[in-house]
Amino acid sequence: MYMSTDEVRNAFLKFFESKGHQIVDSSSLVPHDDPTLLFTNAGMNQFKDCFLGLEKRNYTRATTAQRCVRAGGKHNDLENVGFTARHHTFFEMLGNFSFGDYFKEDAISFAWEFLTETLKTAKRSPAGYGL
Repeated sequence: MYMSTDEVRNAFLKFFESKGHQIVDSSSLVPHDDPTLLFTNAGMNQFKDCFLGLEKRNYTRATTAQRCVRAGGKHNDLENVGFTARHHTFFEMLGNFSFGDYFKEDAISFAWEFLTETLKTAKRSPAGYGL
């Protein structure tokens, strides 16, 4: 079954919303209050202070489709842009986040359910996770 980019994005956000996640809008590509970043380069950037314990939100689960730019630094892909079909400087990162509510086991289960039940991309459990 073919799905457009909009359909995949919406399916992802709605799936995680059904699991109790707050849909949070994409933050700006230029972070306003983080002098360590020139551009937003990951979906978790807008939640950095939550993970550091400096900020508390009125939800413990979030999901986003964050617009990102990678143009250098740790995740520098520039030498591969144009040489492969998977390296880009601008992209949208789909993410689900927990602020102390659930951990790796549940995150893996959610991802597996999304892939197998919503997108129907896989048929069996990943080895070692007992799902």
